[in-house]
Order: sequence, then structure tokens, then C-alpha cells
Amino acid sequence: METKKTTVFENSLIWFGAGVSLAEILTGTYFAPLGVQKGLAAILLGHVIGCALLFFAGLIGGRTGKSAMETARLSFGKKGAMFFAALNVLQLVGWTAIMIYDGALAAEGVLAAGGWLWSLVIGALIVVWILIGIQNLGKLNTVAMAALFLLTVVLSLRVFRGGTALPADGELSFGAAVELAAAMPLSWLPLISDYTRDAEKPTAATAASAAVYGLVSCWMYAIGMGAAIFAGEYDIARIILKAGLGAAGLLIIVLSTVTTTFLDAFSAGVSAESLSAKLRGKWVAVGAAAVGTAGAMLFPMDDITDFLYLIGSVFAPMIAIQLADFFLLRRDHSAEELQTKNLALWLAGFVAYRLLMRVDLILGNTLPDMLFTVALCLLADRAARKTRK
Repeated sequence: METKKTTVFENSLIWFGAGVSLAEILTGTYFAPLGVQKGLAAILLGHVIGCALLFFAGLIGGRTGKSAMETARLSFGKKGAMFFAALNVLQLVGWTAIMIYDGALAAEGVLAAGGWLWSLVIGALIVVWILIGIQNLGKLNTVAMAALFLLTVVLSLRVFRGGTALPADGELSFGAAVELAAAMPLSWLPLISDYTRDAEKPTAATAASAAVYGLVSCWMYAIGMGAAIFAGEYDIARIILKAGLGAAGLLIIVLSTVTTTFLDAFSAGVSAESLSAKLRGKWVAVGAAAVGTAGAMLFPMDDITDFLYLIGSVFAPMIAIQLADFFLLRRDHSAEELQTKNLALWLAGFVAYRLLMRVDLILGNTLPDMLFTVALCLLADRAARKTRK
């Protein structure tokens, strides 16, 4: 049976939903020490870097018709791709738990009903989205995104109206801010191909996905930064309450959490299919939502910066190698069991990322690490060709 193709508009809606996120608003509050001008500059620069890489990563899936972890076989072979698929499932379950936790905490702050109950409500709605399926969301997603758009416009107006900048606590360098801004789009690198692989027009759909996500994500970061600078608020629930949104704010919290976290759980299922043909992605996704819900109910997850950096250190060099192989070297290692050379290059990129975290670079850590990893790929290929001669 032929898979239903998604339109450019449908892909744009998916990534609009991914961008409207409590996690992004919360991350935006960290930018307050930079002030409005420097903060916005760091947000924009980080997103340009992250979304450019997001586009090229998604284009691989769009052109090959393969899921994100299936495209990993092109560079790492069958068993190498399974290694990254397993890591991806783990990080996506982690993201699912974090997002449900943030959503439940914020919802509880607006309407006290018990954090565990809000976790269950959000988790149940994510399961509904999964069971409907990415190709069948159609009108439901259109209505949900229209509501989110209008509500977020209102929230933005309330946050920025006639405010006076307040002194912000803490310190943040410009380079660290750029890295934090790039971190969110980079966290989607290991799964964007799960959605662009079914696009009617792969290039246009991928470009629209990256652009829409980038613009909306910048918007969310700016809301968080504005709330911290002009209202002195770093808590989502208090930001919503101070904006006077009430029930509408509660709808923003729940709906944005569901539309973003759905992608994490859904892709956990898609990645699991790369591990075994016996696994059905839809039911693994439901399981990921259930585990994430349980995790949100049982464990505190208030600071995700270390988690973001860990994801970057694992997946940035992985994607860099894929980009080098697909766009520059035109290599396909999918028939191999294990591509040891590229795994060694990935390990070098991973170590380099962790070392670069100790250095305050104006462009952050990810772009320099990916450029370093791509350069290693090109040098290794040249050395191999010279050896063959």
C-alpha cells in the first residue's frame, strides 16, 4: 500500500507545532542577562546555524525517502545505524518525559488539579495524536495550529506591552547564548527525516519545515526573554497568569505540549523500527508516551541544559558525517554491516564537542564541531584514495 504523501503546508503545520513549545520559552528566559538587543542577536544567529543544518539533514530523508535512522545506514552501515537508533529512542523518550513534565508543571501553576493528573491528561492526548497518525491529522492539526497561533500572538502582546527592562540575575556569554539558541533546532536533527521522507515536494517541504520552525522557535525564545526582562518572570505559569490569559493560557500550555511532544514519541517509534522489523512504530510510540508520562510523574526535570549539550555532542558529529557523505563525497555504506572508519570519525567529533564546551566561542560549539568533523571526513577520504593508488 502506497504511503500518503504530505504537502508543503502540512509539513509547515507539523513544524509550527514543534516550535510552539514551553521548553523554548523557558530556554528563552536564560537570555535575559544579555539584554534585548544582544539577546535577540544571539537567538537569531543560533537559529540560522541550527536551522540551516536542520534543512540539510531533512533533505537527505526527503530525497531518499528514508527515515532519519535509516539514512544513518548510508554513513555507518546496518549495525552502526542501530547504535544511533538505540541512542535516538532513549533521547526521544527522555524528551517526551521532559516536555510532559514541563507542561504538567505549568498547567498546575495555572489551575491546581495535581501535577500527576495533568501529566496523565497530556500523555493521553499525545497518544490520541499518535493513533490518528501523521498523515491523517489534517483538519485537526490545522484547527490546533490556528488556535495556538492566535493565543501566542495574544501572549506576545501581553508580555511586551509597555514594559520597563528590569535587571536580570546571572551571567551568560554571547557564545553560550548562541549555542543555547542553536540547541533546540539541533535537537530535531535526528528525526526531521521521519517527516520529510513522505513529502510530495521534498526540497520545498524541507525548506518550509526548517524556516517555519526557525521563525516560530525564535518567537518562543523572544517571549521567554521578554518575560524575564520586562516582567522579571522565569516561570511559565506565572508568565501566563501575569498576561491575564487564564483558560486561554491553559489551552496554550496543553496544546503546545501535545503538538511538540507528539513528534518526539512518534519518532521514537520510527527509530525503533530500524532496530527490528518486528517492532511496530505506532505501538512503540504509544509506549514511549506512556514511559514519558510515568517519568514526568515520578522525577523532577527542571534543568535541561546538560541534556541539550549531551544530545548535541552525540548527534552533531553524526549528522556532520552524513552531510559529508551524502552531499560532498557521494558515499553509500548502507550495504555494509559496520562502517568503522566513520564510527571512529564520529568518536573524534564527539570528543571534540565535549572539549569545545570548555571554550567560549562566539558561534557556540556545534558549528565549529561539525565543520571539524566534516573536515576530518574529507581528509580521511583523501588519505584512503591515496592509499588505494
